Amino acid sequence: MHMSPEERNVMRQRENLRRQTIQQETEAALRDSGLHLSPQERAQFESRYIQERRKVEQALRQQIETERQKELPALIQQLKREFQIDQPTKGPATKPAESPKSKK
Repeated sequence: MHMSPEERNVMRQRENLRRQTIQQETEAALRDSGLHLSPQERAQFESRYIQERRKVEQALRQQIETERQKELPALIQQLKREFQIDQPTKGPATKPAESPKSKK
């Protein structure tokens, strides 16, 4: 994949911003902890914080994906019913589809 200098620049800026944000949040976490650490301990705290935070974010992404997979079939069914109304029906359309709101 070949990127133009502008694209590379944007990517670099985005990465710098991400690093800055993580740095600020790490410093805030250190402040909130109330710990007074030596520079070495501080570095260890920061690295552990970033590592554990990544695990939390990974778990949350997994949770969201699982929820999405559970919700999608119902969504597809709902859309299928909505769009079938617009199509010429194949066979007798006797009763209207039940409203998706009744299912909760």
